[in-house]
Amino acid sequence: MNTLLTRWWVTFLACGLFMATAATAAPTPPEPLYTHAPGSIDGTGKWFMGREIAHFMTHHGATWLERPERETEERPRILLDALALKPGQTVADVGAGSGYFTWRMAQRVGPAGRVFATDIQREMISILRTNMTARGLTNVVPILSLPDDPRLPTNSVDLILLVDVYHECDFPYEMVRGMAAALKPGGRLVLVEYRGEDRWVPIKPLHKMTEAQVRREMALHDLEWVATGRELPRQHILVFRRPPTPAP
Repeated sequence: MNTLLTRWWVTFLACGLFMATAATAAPTPPEPLYTHAPGSIDGTGKWFMGREIAHFMTHHGATWLERPERETEERPRILLDALALKPGQTVADVGAGSGYFTWRMAQRVGPAGRVFATDIQREMISILRTNMTARGLTNVVPILSLPDDPRLPTNSVDLILLVDVYHECDFPYEMVRGMAAALKPGGRLVLVEYRGEDRWVPIKPLHKMTEAQVRREMALHDLEWVATGRELPRQHILVFRRPPTPAP
């Protein structure tokens, strides 16, 4: 009888371990990863997990990024307060554009901290450098990234921020994979996207995302969903993190 109980218990534990592993393992990426089909005028015709990827803003839109109305439309101070940046941290502004959030983050992490500011457009990097120099900031590191690689150093970043950027990534799977690798264990990935659930938000549909869509795409990676904030007037604050290193 004891032998039978022992065998049953071992089988039970093995099944439980398998179920737990299966429940926590990241889903397999779709095959093919991307498809191409006719889409909207604002889209690229390239689809990822049922979502058409939007065209990105060129450097000709840099002045729009710096428009004064952003203070009331997006409330950047509320976002930065929610991020709870600390002096001395290493953070990244991916798709930084003209550096609208870069310099604000640089002030928060202070001279002992560092901000990696990435963009795929050489012209945007030039504009960003000019803006950082004008503000006398020396803790910003501009990076000309690639459409499929943020080019951030591995295991080095406490927080990565993307504001209205992710939906325009031409290679979203590869970009998130690269950003997840750049995070320190326990580091956070924060996506700010106009709320696709709210029709009244005056943004073209392809430039908005729902929380469900973002979480579905992030679930393909070794990232944990932490929270979704609605403190901003029109945008989600979607927070994920790289799991901490298990204790020995």
